[in-house]
Parts: sequence; C-alpha cells; structure tokens
Amino acid sequence: MFLDTVLARNPRLVAFAAELHEGGAIAPDTYVMDLDAVRENAALLAAGARRLGLSLWFVAKQFGRNPELIRAVSGHIPEFAAIDPPEARVLRAAGARAGNLGHLVQIPVRALPEMLAWRPAAVTVYDLANARAVSEAAGRLGFVQDILVRVEGAPGAVFPGQEGGVPLAGLDAFAGAVERLAGVRIAGVTAFPCVRCSPGTGRPQPTANAALAVSAREVLAARAGVRASRLLLSAPGATSVASLPLLARLGATHGEPGHALTGTTPLHAVDRRQPERPAYVYVSEVAHTLADGSPALFGGGFYSRAGVASALVPRTGARLAVRGAAAGHIDYYRLLEPGDARVGDTAVLAFRTQVFVTRSTVAVVSGLSAGVPRLTGCYDAWGRPWG
Repeated sequence: MFLDTVLARNPRLVAFAAELHEGGAIAPDTYVMDLDAVRENAALLAAGARRLGLSLWFVAKQFGRNPELIRAVSGHIPEFAAIDPPEARVLRAAGARAGNLGHLVQIPVRALPEMLAWRPAAVTVYDLANARAVSEAAGRLGFVQDILVRVEGAPGAVFPGQEGGVPLAGLDAFAGAVERLAGVRIAGVTAFPCVRCSPGTGRPQPTANAALAVSAREVLAARAGVRASRLLLSAPGATSVASLPLLARLGATHGEPGHALTGTTPLHAVDRRQPERPAYVYVSEVAHTLADGSPALFGGGFYSRAGVASALVPRTGARLAVRGAAAGHIDYYRLLEPGDARVGDTAVLAFRTQVFVTRSTVAVVSGLSAGVPRLTGCYDAWGRPWG
C-alpha cells in the first residue's frame, strides 16, 4: 500500500532497514521506525493545529506504544488519547500527559482510581453506568472530572468491535441523569470515526458520525444555556495536516492524530505531496518456498486491514505481489507470488498497520536524513526493550 511512497519519499529508511536485517541486527517480523520523521510529522501536525485554533491528543497504538517515539511526539503534542489502560500507563511512563482516556475502550471500573488520579483532561463515557463509576471514583479523590459523551454512531459508520455510545435521541435524558452526579461534569462530546479517507482518492471526508456529534453538542449547549463552541468536540479519525481544515469547519476543538504521525493514512498512500513523510517499513524474510515457487515470508506483523500489495526483495530488486489471506488465517506466514527470491532473503514491505495487535518487534532508527543512520533500540509491541 505504501511501498512506492516510502521508496520515493524515504528511500534511506528502506535501505537501512534491509541492511539491519541482512547484518543480523534485527529479526524478521520487525517494524523499522524512523524517529526523526515521526518527530517532524508531529511538529507539522502541531503547527497546523495551532494555525486553526485546534488542540490535539495523539494516539500511539499504531506504532507499538514505543517510548522513544512517544517522547518524540509528545515534545510537540504533549497530551495523548489512550485507547485502553495498558496503553495509557506506557504513555504516561514515557512522559506524555493524559488527555482523553476511554475514547475507544472504556476504563475498567477497578482501574478508575489510578487513572483519574493522573487528572486527565477528559474521560470519554459510553453510557450512564460508566458515568456513575467515574463520578464515584472522582468523588473519592476529591475533584470533579470532565467527561466527553461518546455519541452512538450512525448505522454502517462504526467499525465492528467498536460499538457503543449514547443515542442522540436519548442524549437529553442522559445529560439530565449525569447532572445529578456530583463527581463529573459534561465537557463535550465525541464520536468515532468522524472522518474517513475516501476510497480511491484518499481525501478526508466527514462521516455521518460527525454530523451526529455536532448535533449532540448543540443539544447539550442548549440544555446548559451556552454557545456550542463552549463545549469540546473531539472528532477523531484520519486526523492529518490535510484534514485539520475540515475539523475546523466542523467546529471541532480536538483531533486525535495516529497514522499521520507515521505518514500512513490512506491519503498518504495515493498523494506523495502530503507534508507528513512515511516513517516505517516492515521487514521479513523468506522462510521457505512452496512447490509452485511461491516464497513464504515469516509473519507476525500482518494486519487484516493493511492493504498490503507487494514486497521488495533487496538482493535482487524484485517486487513480488503479496497474496491475499483469508480472514480467519493465523499469521504464521504470508505468501508471495513466484519470483526471484530464495530462503533467507530479506523482504521489505510497507502497509497500514496497528503494531499493538501484532507480535512484532519495533526497531527505532535515527540519523537517516543526515546520512549517519543508527539503530537506537529494539522493543516489543508493548514498548518494552527487546533483545
């Protein structure tokens, strides 16, 4: 999906990743991340948001909750949106501040005392039971916690496994119940995804969820007797430099960049003029060859929504197509179409991923643009030092 783009815009990353594997410094099933490119991308996003009066909460799941990358990003975007408590702990330990907690995965009740003690900017709640739990935990800690109401997504506009939220029709009653809770205050709304990249063009477009979130904020503003702009509206989904003007037009106060930090939104796959540079490649190795000549790569880091298309074999320069895989397959290997490759060969790929759901290693490199590349560390998908 991104191989042509990374070869055009960050060729030294491809070359150094192959060199690291061929020299034995990294194993197959490794994502090689360009620390400098990630830092530069974060700076571009932060500057773009400032120009438009937007705030950002960054997301780290796609690059493996990696402490080096977290520090690079948080130098420009200090606050994070954590998808779950394990990620939140890693982000905080790396020095980032808690922005939005619970935005994709609700905070388990027993984890609330720990996480609310960090004084996050906001906690997203999906229903009244979670709002009550946050209120009780905040009350015991002696403060009132700001919450964002997750609005139930429109039919067909929610990813499987991410269902939940308060229906727009029930929002007024929900708000009335929350107003009777002493430990929380409704600070605004959110929904997911609010922006998606159009198939083919990759251009960011608002989803039906964005309209629901805007309507929900208006309902809450009318109830409170304030202007809608006084309430927060976080509109995550495909947040990038290109989509920031769209967020501003929607009236959003916050975006939540993830893949833009590594230059790997669907827009970046088709438009090489985007300011964010691609910042990672995936390195594997030919494990064996089938009787029909198809090379099998070691797996572990392939992702079902990756859009992976081809692999580069640096020894020969061959570009071999990657075969599709059934939805229920186990990621032991991934097959290539027959071509000039042999057992032990390095293979370099570039595709959309979510490192936190893999068993991959993350290798962080720096100095590529200065011509002095070096490997700064290897980590597992949870950000723990490896090897």
